[in-house]
Amino acid sequence: MTPDGEQKREMSPDDPTLDPLVAFWSALMEQTDETARETLERIAAAADPQSWRRQWLRAVSQSLDAYMRSPPFLRAMSQAHRNLANSEAAKTWQRFLKPPDVAQATQSAVATTPHRVVYEEGTLKLQYYSNDNGAALAEPVLVCFALVNRPYILDLQPDRSVIRRLLQRGFDVYLIDWGVPASSDKHLRLHDYVCRFMKNVTDFVCSHSGATSVNLLGYCMGGTLAAMFASLYPELVRNLVLLAAPIDFSRDESLLNVWASEDNFNVDALIDAYGNCPGPFLQASFQMMRPVQSFHEKFIGFVERMFDDRFLENFFGMEQWANDSIPVAGEAFREFVKMLYRQNRLVEGQMMLNDEQIDLSKIVCPLLMLTADFDHLVSPGSTLALQNHVGSRDIQHMSIDAGHIGLAVSSKAHAQLWPNAAEWLATRSTPKGGQTRPSISGHCDRPPRHDRPA
Repeated sequence: MTPDGEQKREMSPDDPTLDPLVAFWSALMEQTDETARETLERIAAAADPQSWRRQWLRAVSQSLDAYMRSPPFLRAMSQAHRNLANSEAAKTWQRFLKPPDVAQATQSAVATTPHRVVYEEGTLKLQYYSNDNGAALAEPVLVCFALVNRPYILDLQPDRSVIRRLLQRGFDVYLIDWGVPASSDKHLRLHDYVCRFMKNVTDFVCSHSGATSVNLLGYCMGGTLAAMFASLYPELVRNLVLLAAPIDFSRDESLLNVWASEDNFNVDALIDAYGNCPGPFLQASFQMMRPVQSFHEKFIGFVERMFDDRFLENFFGMEQWANDSIPVAGEAFREFVKMLYRQNRLVEGQMMLNDEQIDLSKIVCPLLMLTADFDHLVSPGSTLALQNHVGSRDIQHMSIDAGHIGLAVSSKAHAQLWPNAAEWLATRSTPKGGQTRPSISGHCDRPPRHDRPA
């Protein structure tokens, strides 16, 4: 993956190049499992397992300490340091000894687009981005981000800001920051987020902006919530834009689908123990979906380009966001895993919120689906499945060869995707002072278009 989040190449699962890697990891896992089992069996068989375990650890520690003080080891380390003196590693270290440059890069400014909080409810804060030139379009954009991570990925830096692209096209923008759920929020359920928080926010945005409906934009899990909302309150949604939103969970095209299965994941035990789903648990899970990129490739790229100030600013900005993990309200997480990942209730027509069925056919507004060809979290097919269930006539699909986060931050997304997506949204919104465009609704009587941006 390139530094801005774009995918270079996708290997086929049948590529023979992968065979040695699969064999290596399989052998490693078997060896690790066998070693652990043998160790546990010896401890269990000991008369005093705790004493045996401590003796074993003490012996290993003393042996390692003695070796690291031995003349052969010290001579080897001295030679290694001499070899490194004129290497690229030494130049890298010298780079870190220039505090002004590196300190400035490591504290990259994020979420710099001016805004103010105009509404609060619980931990939720609604951020309002007012168009400096005055909004040219009557319906503002309301952004619903996922409950996982923080929403400023959509305003990461000035040249990688979805918020700014929308402002430039003439919209006022409102962004839902769900905040960090407290332990007392563990009982919040999906209906609280959709039927209470999102409904209250949308009513406020309509009142605050003077519009009768909003352009609703949902990213990832936020897109799933946005689809539910649009089906329950179609009169409040002028246009619906979904970014990499999981809709059909029947496709085993992601490790998340495998890991979330009942055989592999005891979600009840996790939530019963912790109350809320821990942020570090989610972050580690996402990282392990792409271990080479997460733990190796990006740092090789960092060393190779650490003399590029602009690269450092981008790198640390992304690292700041990626490590800003937050918990998810326990009951909402439990429902999302059980009702969606396992039971696929949304497309099966069995999803209930607040005793009301989610009927996707009630979504009749224009629908834009944005997907990433190399999305390892949400397969494009999961998002595109929505077109088979909505009542919209105006349906369009845009995609780029990027990853899940690349949809928001990659240079390709901001050069190709977002100008077209913002234009699509603008042509279906009401110009201020102009004629009101009729809402396009009704069932699709022809195949929807699936256009890529030029």
